[in-house]
This record gives sequence, structure tokens and C-alpha cells, in this order.
Amino acid sequence: MARKTEQTWIRTAIAVCLLLFCFAAKAEEELEYKMDFGAGVGGCFYMGDANGTPFANLSGMGAITARRILNARMAVKANLAFGHIHGTTDGFIPTDAYSETPEGGIPTKVKFSRNVMDLGVQFELNFWGFGTGVGYKGNSRITPYILAGAGVTIGMGGGAGACGGMNIPVGLGVKYKLKPRINLGFEWTMRFSTTDKLDATPEGTQLNDPYGVKSAMFKNKDSYSFAMFFITYDMFPKYRKCNN
Repeated sequence: MARKTEQTWIRTAIAVCLLLFCFAAKAEEELEYKMDFGAGVGGCFYMGDANGTPFANLSGMGAITARRILNARMAVKANLAFGHIHGTTDGFIPTDAYSETPEGGIPTKVKFSRNVMDLGVQFELNFWGFGTGVGYKGNSRITPYILAGAGVTIGMGGGAGACGGMNIPVGLGVKYKLKPRINLGFEWTMRFSTTDKLDATPEGTQLNDPYGVKSAMFKNKDSYSFAMFFITYDMFPKYRKCNN
């Protein structure tokens, strides 16, 4: 009788320990969210006929973002960004690319200063699962990522007419989960546009085919870059299945 009582107590103790373990595991389970919203600020530079050096003529930019979190490794992000671009040719651009002179015309100096608006969508792929690092999934609080997508660019201001075109953004970044719902990060992208009129000037001169070289799609077109620090906030918890 005493032996049976001892066995009963052992079984009860094991059952209690298992229940406590299950409750602890559930308490440590990572809560996932459907989306995050945020903003970023940083630098913007232009690459084209009036600048061939990355990060030269750096100006400011800002953006708001909304990210649809597909899972810990993948997300789709939408952005609305504004930046300032400017450059100068320093006297290397010919006045007439189709002239009969060997130089292609008299070299002239052209300056421009414009604003760009960027509306786009990118697919992001994290190198590691992104999360708080709590629970059995083994997610990491920090992860590098790569991105690519498509968007629309509008050039405006600077005394010249507005222009527009498509753009293809490609880039990389790093994210860090500061709190369960607060994320910090840095992202660098190049935006390759289909227009050669982002560098228009007030005088009506456009650095459009200045050397007489035919353009096609992204060939001989303007591009620009965003390098920004961002902060986002997770929203809309995902539905979690209740296992009884």
C-alpha cells in the first residue's frame, strides 16, 4: 500500500512538472505581428552625367514605410520617400554633341538642383529569422537583409519642369529588434530610373544624351541612392492557434 502511494506521488509530481514546463514554454513563446510602420532619415546622392562618384554631392532624404511581414525571413515593404539631388559637370559637357568638332562642341559647365519623390515596393529577404530570440524558433534580434523591387520616380523643382519614370531599387540593410515591437535599422539602396531628365536645369538645358550616345531602358539614364536610418513599430498581432 505504501509503495502504491509513493508511485502515485511520483506520477503526480511528474505531471505537475510537465504542466509547469508547458506553461513556461507558452509564456516564452514569441508573439508575431502582421505589419510594421515607421520612418527613416538619411542621405541622398545622384549618379548621372553631372556626377560619377558615389556619395558625392550628398543631400538629405526622408521616408515613411509600411512593411507586410510574411514570416520571420521575408517581408514586402512599401515606401514614400523624398530626397534632394544636385550636381555639376565642371565644364566637361559639350554644348553640341552632334557638332563636327573633334571635342563634340565647346565644353560647358552645367549645374542642377532638384527634388525627387519615390513611391515603391520592395521584397526583403532576411539572412536569419528576425524576432526577439525568445521561444523555440531560434529567431535573432539582429539580421542583415537584401531587397529588390520596383517603383515610380518623379523629379521636380529647381526651376525646371517635372519629369517621371519607373525605377528599380536594389540594396541591403540590417535590422535590430530593440524591443518586442520596436525595430531599428540601416538601409542602403540604389534606384535605377528610366528617365534621363532628373538633372534638368532652370535654363531648360537637360543633361539628356550630352555625348550623342543613344539611350535604351536603363542605359545612359539617371540613378540616385538612399542611405537611411529607420525606426519601425510592429502592429496587428498574428492569430495564434490554441492547443488544448
